[in-house]
Amino acid sequence: MPRRREEFTYRGYKIDELKAMGINDLLPLMPARARRKVMRGLSRGEETLMSKIRDNDPKIRTHLREMIVMPEMIGRTIEIYNGKEFVKVEFQPESVFHYLGEFALTRKKVTHGSAGIGATRSSKYVPLK
Repeated sequence: MPRRREEFTYRGYKIDELKAMGINDLLPLMPARARRKVMRGLSRGEETLMSKIRDNDPKIRTHLREMIVMPEMIGRTIEIYNGKEFVKVEFQPESVFHYLGEFALTRKKVTHGSAGIGATRSSKYVPLK
């Protein structure tokens, strides 16, 4: 975990202050897309996830990639499904109001192998002992 020079603030509020705020106090601080989602109401699955977080459930697994990272999730480890497996994610203060899916990538980085025989014109001249 990287060392911070100073305490993280989001729009002038420390993370402890954000955790103490109610949902109506957080709304003006949220980005527009997150604010719209929260104002429309959380789904039953999202409510269940939030209740597990509030109950300090030690192992939380979810498929809810569209859930917003709320301040009370900071410091918790949640396993998020990426389509194949569950990826463990520990939430840092910088991740507040992002989506869970942003932290469990669904595609792997492409790693190309070396060119084989017949791949290029120059590979025709590889000496074959």
